[in-house]
Amino acid sequence: MSRFWHPNVARVADTLIARGHHGLIVRQPDSVRTAEEAAAAVGADPAAIVKSLVFLLDDDPILLLVSGAHRVALDRTGERLGGTLVPAPRSLVVEVTGQPVGGVAPLGHPTNLPTYIDRSLQDHGELWAAGGCTNTLFRTTYRELIRITAGVDVDVD
Repeated sequence: MSRFWHPNVARVADTLIARGHHGLIVRQPDSVRTAEEAAAAVGADPAAIVKSLVFLLDDDPILLLVSGAHRVALDRTGERLGGTLVPAPRSLVVEVTGQPVGGVAPLGHPTNLPTYIDRSLQDHGELWAAGGCTNTLFRTTYRELIRITAGVDVDVD
């Protein structure tokens, strides 16, 4: 990986490659912190943007990979996952992912977070996810996302 990449991006790219993904991460000229910004940058539907969100499930951090068109229904999703679900504080997000809020990738974290993937993402042939910084994205598919994250699909609405 180029020495010009931020270490977070290099870690994400290395993890992608190690898991059989091509590892190409695209740097955007502007922020892609939100699903709307990311969708505009790559010409995609916001629903095809993968938001990497950290929650606490009964006090244990988990990662939910959610469509940019969805908000997580905390009560129903918590029930499906077998516990109480609440958003993690920003400081914990940074601690467990090593990445900034708005740039959290689905992988490449210093901790091994249990990962759940919004089932509605399968409706899109091409998905885009953050690459470890607020101006980076990589392309993937639903099936590949499940494989590279060892994620479990779940309904989040």
